[in-house]
Amino acid sequence: QVQLVESGGGLVQPGGSLRLSCAASGSIFSINAMGWYRQAPGKERELVATITSGASTNYADSMKGRFTISRDNAKNTVYLQMNSLKPEDTAVYYCRAEGVLTTSFYVGNYWGKGTLVTVSL
Repeated sequence: QVQLVESGGGLVQPGGSLRLSCAASGSIFSINAMGWYRQAPGKERELVATITSGASTNYADSMKGRFTISRDNAKNTVYLQMNSLKPEDTAVYYCRAEGVLTTSFYVGNYWGKGTLVTVSL
């Protein structure tokens, strides 16, 4: 099994910054793509950013220029640097990883429990 643990969420003022981290652990053979999603109350879950094992990135339009996704393959960790935060960025941020377990050839998707980011005065 794979466990994803997010950290770095909290309360921040508009215009401020936060850095989220997500570390994968468990019976991991390999991890392919990793990404961040978010969900605000009453809204659907939406893509924030993704990154492949080759460091190719993709961002939702509203995050471009403000958010940066990166990863450390040796640590099985993905990061999300969030700058110029806005109140509408308030949401639970979830980490996702696509990986292969040591006990199986199947590729599966795994999700963390989420970390809350609140942008408010």
